Amino acid sequence: MTADSDEILTRVDNGVGILTLNRPKAINSLNQTMIDVLAERLREWADDDAIRTVVVDGAGERGLCAGGDVVALYHSARADGSAARKFWFDEYQVNALIGSYPKPYVALMDGIVMGGGVGIGSHGSVRVVTDTTKMAMPEVGIGFIPDVGGTDLLARAGALGLHAALTGAPFSGADAIALGFADHFVAHDKLAEFTAEIIASDVDTALAKYAQEPPASQLAAQRHWIDECYQAPTVTDIVAALRGHDDAAANDAADVIAGRSPIALAVTLESVRRAADLSSLEEILVQEYRVSCASLRSHDFVEGIRAQLVDKDRNPKWNPSSLAQVTAEDVDAYFTPADPDLTF
Repeated sequence: MTADSDEILTRVDNGVGILTLNRPKAINSLNQTMIDVLAERLREWADDDAIRTVVVDGAGERGLCAGGDVVALYHSARADGSAARKFWFDEYQVNALIGSYPKPYVALMDGIVMGGGVGIGSHGSVRVVTDTTKMAMPEVGIGFIPDVGGTDLLARAGALGLHAALTGAPFSGADAIALGFADHFVAHDKLAEFTAEIIASDVDTALAKYAQEPPASQLAAQRHWIDECYQAPTVTDIVAALRGHDDAAANDAADVIAGRSPIALAVTLESVRRAADLSSLEEILVQEYRVSCASLRSHDFVEGIRAQLVDKDRNPKWNPSSLAQVTAEDVDAYFTPADPDLTF
């Protein structure tokens, strides 16, 4: 049994199990202890007839979850990598558990929801965003590749998903619905009442009362250039198409991509495309685990976190330094089986 942790608060109210991520100063970034508690509680509640619904939210005003604790992963990568591999192994098992959860799983994806936050939110059966939602899969900015089942979601989203993956840029709650990362839009200032209604009655009643039509998606409104430019076969070709387009937003996207890790970009494109050909979330998570373990051995993962979050000079020195220097062999090496592989 895992001891309860003050980093995740758990309570049961009228048959509703509520999990509150409770590291508000770190925007509820996930660490090993939190994953352990999530795994234990979710498995316990899945088999408990007294629990009818699960609700997941985040403490503080800033967001549900900013992702995994990447500084801890940085230190693991600089050591022997074992702590990082264990974290991902356990985290991805939780993502799969959420994806097949036998009861309504309500994720309140308010505020910042990035990386690992998407993993504990967007595989749920009732995915709620708000007017303050700021979602992203920003991994390419730290020399990493979208994980936590994110490549499944990104692949399903087509060209919009590739845009989100290769820029790492944040998108709104309305965009998240358009991308297929969420289902329902509830006003930020109504979330407490929405949760209270789930407890007092049920999820469907709460949604009928509080869910509203989302605003227009700004991302979907740009499909005319996104669909066209992201058809290109390689990241180099995609950047060229973006640069050659007459829409200023396309040129801006090219500039953003140009600052990301070249190897992470190439592997991300391949990872999303391979995910589209896999038949289950579990298979995709196995692929992601292999890619994540390979990232641990890369130069760019440590360098990207150093530049963004450790030294904070925002000036990573990528290696390879350009897309032209990334070979097919470099990319393929990320997809070799891990030892041991992820299992369910």
